[in-house]
Amino acid sequence: MTKGPVLIDLEDEDTPAPSVADAPPVPDAGAGRAMQVAAQVVARRPSRLARWFWGLLLTVIGAMVSIAAWDFVNNLLLRMPLLGWVVSGMLAALVLVCLILVIRELAALGRLRRVDGLRQAAVQALAEHDLTQARAVGDRIDKLYQGREDTRWGLQSLAERKADQFDADAMMQLIEDEVLAPLDDAASREVENAARQVATVTALVPLALADVLTALTASLRMIRRIAEIYGGRAGLLGSWRLTRAVFAHLVATGAVAVGDDLLEPLLGGSLLSKLSRRFGEGLVNGALSARVGVAAMEVCRPLPFSDRHKPSVRGIIKRALSSLFSRN
Repeated sequence: MTKGPVLIDLEDEDTPAPSVADAPPVPDAGAGRAMQVAAQVVARRPSRLARWFWGLLLTVIGAMVSIAAWDFVNNLLLRMPLLGWVVSGMLAALVLVCLILVIRELAALGRLRRVDGLRQAAVQALAEHDLTQARAVGDRIDKLYQGREDTRWGLQSLAERKADQFDADAMMQLIEDEVLAPLDDAASREVENAARQVATVTALVPLALADVLTALTASLRMIRRIAEIYGGRAGLLGSWRLTRAVFAHLVATGAVAVGDDLLEPLLGGSLLSKLSRRFGEGLVNGALSARVGVAAMEVCRPLPFSDRHKPSVRGIIKRALSSLFSRN
């Protein structure tokens, strides 16, 4: 059985053929792998079954350790009373230290909730243009940073000028200019240091998973330092809660998928092609670390960023990596 004729339309010969150079670059799956893996590891929320498992496991282990310690002390008191009392005193001191640590963790969580509540109050005051609420936010800022040397002059200026503000936006702008601007600079320096460290280790250390571990540890340390700068001194549990909030935000918004498009406007479109694969991955991982740092600043800051004070990711990346790689 024969088919009918086939008509083939030839393109106009005057139309130029597309150039291969004009094709978009193929994304490199390896670039940015360290920060993407680190973000997914931290942001992943455990299932309810996993939470039950770890909770029951810790409870059983705690009960076993407590019973073993009780039996050990009782037997030691029967055999050697003096040594038994010494060990009992040491165990009592250990329990006291554990209670102090628990109290500190609860206090750290309470401080983080205080900063979160302050940020929510500021957002509500700006949304409703309520000057009374804005001044209340200023009073809470004064209590939060009272006694700190790096905010002393800013708090004095805020106390002198807040009565002259007749608008909620102007009040928030005054708080940002006088109190939070020095803290923003300190937090930006922490982000730059972390991005520089991640880029250096990724580029120079050829060990497997070294870039992932470095990105994860540097990001955790950076987030903790940023929280301390903004007044949310986080303990172990508070740091984990804060870190999960930052990385979950990044994963949800797709910010960890940023690649060469973030670096080319800064370093030149042809520079990454001239570098080795490890140096290219180091640049991308450092850029993603800077993006994590900016997200941490947004989460830890007691007031939302205004357009004038919002940090530039490109600017932070350029300052962080300019000392490592110069533009050709």
